[in-house]
Amino acid sequence: MPTSDNPPFPAGLRLFSAMVIIVLIVGAGLFFAPVLVKPRWPWAVTPFNARFLGGFYTSEMVVMAALLLWNRWSPGRLVLVMAFIFTVIVSAASFINLGYFNFERKAPWLWFLIYLASVAVSGLFLWRARTRPPAKGVTLNPAWRRYLPVESAILGLYGLGLLLFPLTFSSIWPWPVDAFHAQVYSAIFLAGAGGTCLVWRSAPREELLVLGLAQFLVGLLAILGLVITDAAVHRIDWTATGTLCWLALFAWIGISGAFKLYAASRYFDSQSAS
Repeated sequence: MPTSDNPPFPAGLRLFSAMVIIVLIVGAGLFFAPVLVKPRWPWAVTPFNARFLGGFYTSEMVVMAALLLWNRWSPGRLVLVMAFIFTVIVSAASFINLGYFNFERKAPWLWFLIYLASVAVSGLFLWRARTRPPAKGVTLNPAWRRYLPVESAILGLYGLGLLLFPLTFSSIWPWPVDAFHAQVYSAIFLAGAGGTCLVWRSAPREELLVLGLAQFLVGLLAILGLVITDAAVHRIDWTATGTLCWLALFAWIGISGAFKLYAASRYFDSQSAS
């Protein structure tokens, strides 16, 4: 895209993105090396929660790497909006559930420092750029125009349910989820709803690609993490209605992401051909 339409980010924001990626590598360790990372996590996590969180942080790490790679308003706008929503909600859930944290350790202090800094940086940049229009986007076909608001509404409503009525809306999860974790997980759905809404209103190619990649990885790693963890502990009833609903939910998220990746690749191919 032309620089005038899609300007680069300040160097300070690139440095912050690089620092966030380093932190997210630790979070991703909950998926790939939970035995090493769980004892150092800010609060006690069960095997299933650890693997699920690790899968999400792996997805977030890839998305932040995209921001660092492109270093442009698009897809940066999408990444920062989703990051702001996620960090605000997780910070609020953490303050509400302070009893989960042992402040005699360093990890909880680092947790709050990192999340509050992320809220401040992403919020400040978005506020300063509030009058900047989105980068020039592609024209979505009618099917996408009809589908994206439905997806945003479903993700948003379920995320709001997890936040306000955590035990009720987490009852379909294959493993026991307490109120704190349900509220933390609500941020994933609400951030996805915000990103989907942005793409629906204006769909720059890079943002469609990044959103698709994020959703594909979230769906894939959530299901893969469940399978890997249960292979070791054998706690999941795979025929239970709740488990099937949970699998369908994350399969839908992953498949929706895959279709967005396909659509974005077609737009890139057509742009290159022209």
